[in-house]
Amino acid sequence: MLAYPTFLALVAVNILGVLGIIVWHLQGRQRPTARLIVQILFFAAMTIVLVLSGIIPYRVYGAGVASGGGLLGTSARVLWWVHLAWATIGFVRLYIVLDRRPQEARLFQDLIVAAVYLGVTLSIVGFVFGAPIGTLVATSGVVAIIIGLALQNTLGDLFSGVALTLGRPFSIGDWIQLADGTEGRVVENNWRSTHVLTPAHNIVVLPNSALAKIALTNLTRPDESHLIVLPLRIAAIHRPSIVHEVILTALQTCYCIVQDPAPIVALKSVDAIAIELELQFRVTSPTQRTPARNEVIDVVYGQCAANGIAFAPPVQSLIHWIAGTPGGQTATSGTQSLSGAL
Repeated sequence: MLAYPTFLALVAVNILGVLGIIVWHLQGRQRPTARLIVQILFFAAMTIVLVLSGIIPYRVYGAGVASGGGLLGTSARVLWWVHLAWATIGFVRLYIVLDRRPQEARLFQDLIVAAVYLGVTLSIVGFVFGAPIGTLVATSGVVAIIIGLALQNTLGDLFSGVALTLGRPFSIGDWIQLADGTEGRVVENNWRSTHVLTPAHNIVVLPNSALAKIALTNLTRPDESHLIVLPLRIAAIHRPSIVHEVILTALQTCYCIVQDPAPIVALKSVDAIAIELELQFRVTSPTQRTPARNEVIDVVYGQCAANGIAFAPPVQSLIHWIAGTPGGQTATSGTQSLSGAL
């Protein structure tokens, strides 16, 4: 028979454990701080009652009263371990919320939660029910090896996801560009894959193992402003300094590009046919590239027309024209020699 104080203590622990579960669910996921406070209060109360009654949850007992009261004591200790797991998980989730990186830390959160539940399950089996944990762990190790061999690709994605989370080459919301030309904004990063929203408004799902091996450019760091280089050919009948001034004035009147740092007009080369320029300007984000390029082309065209500046034909059209004339081979080589000299 149980001593009367012990019986009351075990009943109180069971009641506290059940009430804690009910209140925990009533708080909801939207109130992590309140949930954590409730978990801590109920867990602390259960711990105090168990310790005062002489029952240690992490001690292996034999049969009878020493085990903590039979079925009543077993349920009390199981509830204590469950509340310990929830309190630990509550601390982890609260830290993630306060750190303001809930999406980036989702993978770590899932791993920690899984580790906590696994540890608590083994503790309940070992301390509450007295099962041989060593044998169980050895058996589970063999099973884990078999499962690991069967899930090599999945585990590769998992560990690559851990490496990406630790290295932090990107965060949720960053605009990235891969070596294969894929680019877009990162919208999700989980234990298996990374989801990228492309400019075509499609979701590209990239396995973490593949993403960890490919070259990646983060266009959001150090900031999201993006450099655009636009080539331009002006007829060589104009003085380069005048062309430079006219084009730069046109860029300074554009609203879709960043004016600090100021846009640049770089004179690259000049020959008998054309002055080659390179317009360098920034936009606030990669999504503004097309509107900014459209505006720059329109404004530069209007400014050149207003100042009587003519554009030069593209190099490809000159090559085709020269190749079609008598003695085209000689004329082509002469043009190449002139360009090389200049």
